[in-house]
Amino acid sequence: MTLRRHLLALALLSSAVFGAHAQAVLKVATDATFPPMEFFENGQRTGFDTELVEAIGKQMGRKVEWVDIDFKGLIPALVSKRVDMAVSAIYITDERKKVVDFTDPYYAGGLVAMVKADNATIKSPADLAGKKVSVQVGTKSVSYLKEAHPKVQLVEVEKNQEMFNLVDVGRSDAAVTGKPAAYQYVRTRPGLKVLPEQLTTEEYGMAIRKDTPELTKAVNEAIAKLKADGSYAAIVKKWFPVTP
Repeated sequence: MTLRRHLLALALLSSAVFGAHAQAVLKVATDATFPPMEFFENGQRTGFDTELVEAIGKQMGRKVEWVDIDFKGLIPALVSKRVDMAVSAIYITDERKKVVDFTDPYYAGGLVAMVKADNATIKSPADLAGKKVSVQVGTKSVSYLKEAHPKVQLVEVEKNQEMFNLVDVGRSDAAVTGKPAAYQYVRTRPGLKVLPEQLTTEEYGMAIRKDTPELTKAVNEAIAKLKADGSYAAIVKKWFPVTP
């Protein structure tokens, strides 16, 4: 009987230790192909979202475990409980809010159009009508263009880089994507430009399941603390030193 109790005590202790370890991990889904928000450089994961989430994890006392998933699969992975949170330059939309909760907005962005620098036919969003426009599948760009610019010929691709490449080689007349990524790309690749008129103004949020409101609250509190102590401003300055 004593041995049985001893084994039971060990089992309970092991379970508690394992549970505490599991709780200490924050599994975050991302599509790390979207500089400057999240991407790999020299084999290292980096970017604005990446650094911010790592800082949030540290503030919460939880180790961040990244899970790489194509953008269109981020919210399904969250809903199916494969991950705790999805962070990948995700715009807060009414449609997405039906399925998941979002943290408070953590950065303002918006959709813009990018074309070749010598393109004289597309000067404003209205000029996209009838043109081939590349977009990443599953993003706000797709639904927005279908609604606001139904005459656009959408060219949907899986990866952010493919979208830009199509403009580079002339297979698309333009690409529509988030402002940070577009400006980052034209800074590093000559021969392209971003139209000065934004298509939309959007806000980024971190997606969290509806059945974990305590996590949403904790992440919001961590973001507020990072803003209060200057850490958030330092990360913004590092990745967005000049506002376009």
